[in-house]
Amino acid sequence: MLNQIKVSAPGSVMLMGEHAVVKGHWAIACAVDKYIEVILTPRSDKLINIDSQICQYSSHLDELQSEQKLSFVLAAIEQQRMQLVSGFDLKISAQFSHRLGLGSSAAVTVATVNALAQYANITLTKEQHLKKSLAVIHSVQGRGSGTDLAASIYGGIIAYQVEPCQVIALEGVPTLCLYYAGYKTRTPDVLSIVAAKEAQHPAIYNALYTTMNMITLAAIESIKHRQWAQLAELMNIYQGQLDSLGVNDACLSDIIYQLRNNKSLVLGAKISGSGLGDCVICLGESQPVEGYQQIKFNLSTRGVLCCESKSNQ
Repeated sequence: MLNQIKVSAPGSVMLMGEHAVVKGHWAIACAVDKYIEVILTPRSDKLINIDSQICQYSSHLDELQSEQKLSFVLAAIEQQRMQLVSGFDLKISAQFSHRLGLGSSAAVTVATVNALAQYANITLTKEQHLKKSLAVIHSVQGRGSGTDLAASIYGGIIAYQVEPCQVIALEGVPTLCLYYAGYKTRTPDVLSIVAAKEAQHPAIYNALYTTMNMITLAAIESIKHRQWAQLAELMNIYQGQLDSLGVNDACLSDIIYQLRNNKSLVLGAKISGSGLGDCVICLGESQPVEGYQQIKFNLSTRGVLCCESKSNQ
């Protein structure tokens, strides 16, 4: 019997494909070198104890109590509850704040699903891991593409499509920087706002999504051939589509145009993620942007990893 299971999963950023990926189109995401780690220690009883930076939790495996701050973790436990014969202590630690746009919900979901599968003696392929993790996300927020999940599972830079599910590793490593607006709107809320606008102009929004997919496909080719100036142009064009969708705002525009004004260092800049706050990603050299936090990161070449396991034997 395993005495302890230790799993870490990288955070992620969206490079291209926001919103269109939910409609079945392509997206590009990157795993980053900031990680969420879970350590699962089995118990002989059926208690579940969770120690995290945002919440302390205790419940019984057979009657899990709800806790909004741990909704993704508890949904992962509920998903595999029937395969678990006893309880456990779960310690969650993060190298980045859940308030930043680095895919914390995806990373903690990926790490928890992996740890629980090992605890239940279930071997998951990457494809199965992604499917289970996406089911957790859907059970909590009703929708979501799973792009950030795929980045956390596979690592590196990936091209991703929801249905049929495809994950393609991309070799290029552009110089990327991230800037935080200081606030964010929950992704399900942004998606609801966009859906309401789309309902008023369905044909126009459908055309926007089709255009976004064309831009993303061109960006995939740019990365494959390391054509960074072309990728930057495509990022700027994609930003225009996000503005048309209605997910840009004054602060995001301020960050983007401060960055673009320094053309010698910044090639392209756009929203990263669902928008209406959160982050801007730029291709080019790191530099300060007045009034906003810069989030420094490097690409993580590896995805989710079981760092350590110890046996009683």
